[in-house]
Amino acid sequence: MKVAIVGVSGAVGQEFLKVLDERQFPVDELVLFGSQRSAGRKYNFRGKDYEVKLLQHNDDFKDIDVAFVSAGGSTSKEFADTITKYGTVMIDNSSAFRMDDNVPLVVPECNAEDALNRPRGIIANPNCTTIMMVVCLQPLERLSHITRIHIASYQAASGAGAAAMAELEQQYREVLDGKEPTVEKFAYQLAYNVIPQIDVFTDNGYTKEEMKMFNETRKIMHTDATCSAMCVRVPSLRSHSEAVWIETLQPIDPDAAREALSKAPGITVIDNPAEQQYPMPLFTAGEDDVFVGRIRRDLANPNGLTFWLCGDQIKKGAALNAVQIAEYLISVGNIK
Repeated sequence: MKVAIVGVSGAVGQEFLKVLDERQFPVDELVLFGSQRSAGRKYNFRGKDYEVKLLQHNDDFKDIDVAFVSAGGSTSKEFADTITKYGTVMIDNSSAFRMDDNVPLVVPECNAEDALNRPRGIIANPNCTTIMMVVCLQPLERLSHITRIHIASYQAASGAGAAAMAELEQQYREVLDGKEPTVEKFAYQLAYNVIPQIDVFTDNGYTKEEMKMFNETRKIMHTDATCSAMCVRVPSLRSHSEAVWIETLQPIDPDAAREALSKAPGITVIDNPAEQQYPMPLFTAGEDDVFVGRIRRDLANPNGLTFWLCGDQIKKGAALNAVQIAEYLISVGNIK
């Protein structure tokens, strides 16, 4: 298996190296690609140093089986044909192809089989908040069809990359030292604050991040459910949280929901309010699973259920999901 990582110097690119090693992914040969700025850097993988090659329009991908790409939407669009030209499976972490009819949008716990039909040789990795939510929605959908979703996200600095995480840490130090905080990666100071905007606003008053949750959920789950989101940046470092309300055709008993979620792949249920046990970013960073708790009836809707979830945005919300897609393709013999 010859594997490439495009954008290896970024937060998700670094997470790819960790996840591939943790899961003992069958890497016989590894090729790292980056921009002019990162070309020439060296990264260690399984005891061997690999030098980052400059991403170019050439034949570098000719013998590569799978390429994990996390270099931004514009780079993905520019280099997609170059990457897939000789049959490389491109698993793309950007938003460039997510709503392309010829590109499957895949969360393995929900729709792994969609990855088998990829006319352009590309599989899209969904938005991080969408990934974590649909992992939890799928087992509930099997109990009763979900017709409506409301969700408020509490998204850590990690969602904006490694530099944003560093800026949050820097802001805390600056504020405590009585200095003016550095503000470059967010519209406002994030330390000691929350910002009710992630990505740019669209004409309907929702941000692109919020519209991703509407559109991507429908595509992944092959559903007619509508999703109204409020996405908020919060001053935690890593691991996103979401408060989710769903409406179903028939009421779902919280105990039945708890059992279904407990048995579902990729989910850990922590739901013991009497002992103040529930998921939090502090304890879910670095973990593979999506953690769920506070499962209860929606008092405002007889067919409603509400719950809380936390998950590592860089891991399950990005690198791990992409690697799981490749693992599925290997398991069914759809890739070498």
